[in-house]
Amino acid sequence: MATSTTAPDADRREPRAGSPARRPTRRPRGPRRSLLPYLLLAPAVVLELAIHVIPMVVGVWMSLLELTQFHIRDWSTAPFIGLENYRATLDLNSAAGKELLHSFWITLAYSLLSVGFAWLLGISAAVVLQRPFRGRAILRALFLTPYALPVYAAVITWSFLLQRDTGLVNHVLVDQLGLMNERPFWLIGDNSFWSLLVVSVWRNWPFAFLCLMAGLQNVPGELYEAAAIDGAGFWRRLRSVTLPMLRPVNLVLLLVLFLWTFNDFNTPFVLFGGSAPEQADLISIHIYRSSFKTWDFGSGSAMSVALLLFLLVVSAAYLLITNRRRDDHA
Repeated sequence: MATSTTAPDADRREPRAGSPARRPTRRPRGPRRSLLPYLLLAPAVVLELAIHVIPMVVGVWMSLLELTQFHIRDWSTAPFIGLENYRATLDLNSAAGKELLHSFWITLAYSLLSVGFAWLLGISAAVVLQRPFRGRAILRALFLTPYALPVYAAVITWSFLLQRDTGLVNHVLVDQLGLMNERPFWLIGDNSFWSLLVVSVWRNWPFAFLCLMAGLQNVPGELYEAAAIDGAGFWRRLRSVTLPMLRPVNLVLLLVLFLWTFNDFNTPFVLFGGSAPEQADLISIHIYRSSFKTWDFGSGSAMSVALLLFLLVVSAAYLLITNRRRDDHA
């Protein structure tokens, strides 16, 4: 019985001489591949321009005008004064400059303390919840509750808790525990700064906990086992294994927390009702009061631009220093 054999590339026969060559199949028409990434990015670019870039440019232009309540209805009538708003607000010998400097130092102290305590609570909770135990999932959910709550609902709740006569804090400290003889004012005077700091730490530390907990998931368990075999205790493992492995996370986390806290407006505005005491006069509230209370939008815009430049310088210096240290250790 004869069998016919076919070449494995029978389907790939070359066309005979004189036969017309096959034309390559055309792909369906559509947008060019080079334009597709730009089309996908276009909505994000439009929103970024509408929400951030254009308002920022308008704010810079406002800072160059004498835009007061007399010209707010028609900006075209506001005279152009150049850098005069910057000279007036940044003159430390004037009353406006001294008030701005006072708000700057309060905001700086508030930001450093808030970021420090938030990071300390976050790393403590992340290390404690690193190993599995019964009830760990419930604790994780409870720890993330302050971060999940809307800022207005959370801060308004704190404002009720810190009331002098009807607040729960004074009720517990004075009536229940007897730690104080009289009910202190928590939202005015010197206590206002510490009350604002407590609310800020309570709101921010779950974010630090979430980032650090995610970073600890990438730390190999063999490192802890090797350290334990070498006789390293808890604090030695924390200093030699945990913190060095979390260094990339901490570099970004600390910068983000500092920028968020330094620019924080919602917390003091809701807690104090838009008129913060002198001891808790953050720079964001100071700019708001200068713009919307006195109707001097030119000076308020100048302060905002100066704040933006300061944060850009701080961010650039922070990234430069951390990158140099990383290159030195590499």
